[in-house]
Amino acid sequence: MSTPRVVSLLASATEIVCALGFRDALVARSHECDFPDDVAHLPAVTETKIAHHRPSAAIDREVRTIVEQGLSVYRVDAERLRALKPDVIVTQTQCEVCAVSFKDLEEALADWTGAAPHVVSLAPYALADVWRDVARVADVLAAPKKGRALVAGFEARIDAIAAKARSLRARPRVACIEWIEPLMAAGNWVPELVELAGGRNLFGAPGVHSPWLEWDALRASDPDVILVLPCGFGIPRVREEMPALTRLPGWPSLAAVKSGHVYLLDGNQYFIRSGPRLVEALEILAEILHPEAFRFGHGGRGWERPAAPGTDPAHGR
Repeated sequence: MSTPRVVSLLASATEIVCALGFRDALVARSHECDFPDDVAHLPAVTETKIAHHRPSAAIDREVRTIVEQGLSVYRVDAERLRALKPDVIVTQTQCEVCAVSFKDLEEALADWTGAAPHVVSLAPYALADVWRDVARVADVLAAPKKGRALVAGFEARIDAIAAKARSLRARPRVACIEWIEPLMAAGNWVPELVELAGGRNLFGAPGVHSPWLEWDALRASDPDVILVLPCGFGIPRVREEMPALTRLPGWPSLAAVKSGHVYLLDGNQYFIRSGPRLVEALEILAEILHPEAFRFGHGGRGWERPAAPGTDPAHGR
């Protein structure tokens, strides 16, 4: 059986395909697919209509305007996609704002002639959904055993961390911020990860979309730890956006701020993508919440403390 030609329209799906050992089967990617590094050499068949260099508040306004008009946030290059003749296309139905959706793909394939590709549409909301999606992609690629083995490995790593975290007495109260302006808490699998890492998640529910968050509610909860992991942002961009948080009334008086337990996380690479690196996201949370028990070495890459004025960020403990 020949190797299928695969197009991934989702960054996490690209990571799943590669983790299964099918990197060479990929013939195209989305504009957001950047891991593993060598996938950047593949042609991108999507683009965004959003200017991501703008501040959080401006991005939010632009997205709202586009969605309210009934339009898509993304464009799919239908002509290029057709020319690549894929056998399999992986997309998603979980969020029309976060990535190219099944609807976007349907429009691109509307006048497709010849044999239609097999479309796999992922819809993860909780960790169990993510692992089921890994198995689904493996099945489509005729590699079910690889899929089962990969998931078993992920689950074993998660179980080991969770078991150790359960043995610890302290369970810090944690607020996860997925968007800064306006404020949004993290949902879906992130609350699960916080609990598995030995924390008590304050906002957002497992398996449910990320909720908007009122500043007064965050102040009233006065969390022990604040994790800032905006959707689509790496740590340098989070640093740029932090003044929108630190200028809010009462920020300096929060317990997490006074104790130095505010952390900037790479939400783009580790927390928002529903793929293999959610295990590393759990490691990041575990070593932040319980540095006395966990040390995976993600500091400075997956997370950092915000810098004091005129200093470099603190990349460790």
